[in-house]
Amino acid sequence: MIEFKLKLGFLILLVAVFGETAVLNNTKDNEGRSFTIDYDRDTFVMDGKDFRYVAGSFHYFRALPQTWRTKLKTLRAGGLNAVDLYVQWSLHNPKENQYVWDGIANIKDVIEAAIEADLYVILRPGPYICAEIDNGGLPYWLFTKYPGIQVRTSDANYLKEVATWYEKLMSQLTPYMYGNGGPIIMVQLENEYGAFGKCDKPYLNFLKEETEKYTQGKAVLFTVDRPYGNEMECGQVPGVFVTTDFGLMTDEEVDTHKAKLRSVQPNGPLVNTEFYTGWLTHWQESNQRRPAEPLANTLRKMLHDGWNVDFYMYFGGTNFGFWAGANDWGLGKYMADITSYDYDAPMDEAGDPTMKYTIFRNIIGEYIELPAVPVPDRAPKIKHNPVQLTSVDNILSSSSRNLLGSPERKSNQLMTFEELDQNSGFVLYETTLPKLTRDPSQLTINDLRDRAQVYVDEFYVGTLSRENAINSLPISAGWGSKLSILVENQGRINFDVLDDYKGILGNVTIQIYNEPYYEELSDWTITGYSFENFDKLKQLADTVTGGQGVNGRGMAIHGPVIFKGNLIIDSSPIRDTYIDMTGWGKGFIMVNGFNLGRYWPVIGPQVTTYLPKELLNEGSNEIILVEQQRAPTDKLIHFTDSAILDEA
Repeated sequence: MIEFKLKLGFLILLVAVFGETAVLNNTKDNEGRSFTIDYDRDTFVMDGKDFRYVAGSFHYFRALPQTWRTKLKTLRAGGLNAVDLYVQWSLHNPKENQYVWDGIANIKDVIEAAIEADLYVILRPGPYICAEIDNGGLPYWLFTKYPGIQVRTSDANYLKEVATWYEKLMSQLTPYMYGNGGPIIMVQLENEYGAFGKCDKPYLNFLKEETEKYTQGKAVLFTVDRPYGNEMECGQVPGVFVTTDFGLMTDEEVDTHKAKLRSVQPNGPLVNTEFYTGWLTHWQESNQRRPAEPLANTLRKMLHDGWNVDFYMYFGGTNFGFWAGANDWGLGKYMADITSYDYDAPMDEAGDPTMKYTIFRNIIGEYIELPAVPVPDRAPKIKHNPVQLTSVDNILSSSSRNLLGSPERKSNQLMTFEELDQNSGFVLYETTLPKLTRDPSQLTINDLRDRAQVYVDEFYVGTLSRENAINSLPISAGWGSKLSILVENQGRINFDVLDDYKGILGNVTIQIYNEPYYEELSDWTITGYSFENFDKLKQLADTVTGGQGVNGRGMAIHGPVIFKGNLIIDSSPIRDTYIDMTGWGKGFIMVNGFNLGRYWPVIGPQVTTYLPKELLNEGSNEIILVEQQRAPTDKLIHFTDSAILDEA
């Protein structure tokens, strides 16, 4: 790999000086360098020699870039020789015509880090990736620009946007293809397309042609589909290598899945692209852990039978900000993903080796040579003293509206987040109630996406929830006339359903007479709170004090409340820590301007919020949180040196 690194460094220099054409024409340095498939002998071939990989999924967008190199070295020490990288379109292209390639979005630096860790790369650019990320990685603005767009199909508007995106992304990655001297040995088309059920072959063929513009035969193209029904056949593309995915199985089930794969692709190496080491977890359910020993048995069975294995996940990380997705799974029940993406993986949320790491490493060592890389110890964590927060203001106040809210929109019709060109956060819908002649009268929100806190004259009267199928509540006559409905986007569905518009998609009605008659409300004033601009939130926290906060019982009765405080660190070295949100209700928390993600300890199972040391400074560290429901009466947040993820 030393020669490989020197060559790649020279190639990147050529790109900087002469552009990609010079690299692609520099055949002398890459002569004889190839990664192919020998279908007669059921094996991959690298530079003329049989090759087998054991890889692990690593979501760079769920880890701080300062930690990528350490985490990838840990992954390599576990016996892996390749890393699997999803690419999150929505991260790199958050707004139309806006592209981000630095910080946590520096995809080329992730690949450089893989090179330094002596890892090959399996690239999974989607454009849809699932990954339990909001909208499966598809940017929300597609639905703003093209209402009703049919993503993941041959819809002309979707194909046009994918082609534009691939030109921006893949043109940067061409020098990194294996045949050009880089580490990328395989590139995926789409992601579990058969499960989507569309079987749109023109779309898949388009994606193949679009990808080949940039791979140019210098890496193997592949698909991955579940071994169920006709999903493999649906996702299959002529001339593209087929792989499958599955988790904990009996030996007989592994053989059954092999037979299914062979029925679609009779020859070639066996590949499990997603060997599930754990599982995703939603709020309001127990943490979905998977036991190590049965997984180890499945791993040994696959390696013994010649499979190439790609662990999903090997390192999961954290759904920072508002990136956590949600699921429906065709059951008609919306389920929002928790902030932690620990996934019960071999490396935990902080990147430390777990028991699974050691067990899996030992088994891998039975079949391929382990690297001479020491296994790191668990990095020390710290438990800081509690920090007392003070309330700044509620977000429905005039000062908060002016600083944090978008310009008001007047409309007789309710508008979605997408129509407002807003990705996440909250949208506030306000109108005047008619005179009520029924006491109480039933208020109903039809097609709520996802959670609504309802206020009358800015006093809290109740919460409605898509998750729990609660879409109506009583409004008493005499409570007031101004109706305010604050709708939270809890994360767009990331699997199967990909038209998860947010806000109120139907209408709002109220039963004002004793007869079963419901009047539809109109004349709406609509304000968005995206919370994308931390500077405005900081400005509010620095200039406004003593605004309406919580009552004596800690309840946020006048709207979500902004709190602020400071964590003082007076010694070094700085360590990772966890914020224990016990006693708080529901909201999100920022440290030094970085959104750590949503918290919801009253329902669980996640109680702690992971705080990486790279976000902290010696001295003062600013904490700002937005609490939607309740605060402890002492307004303290606590810290601990270990994660609490199992409190459901």
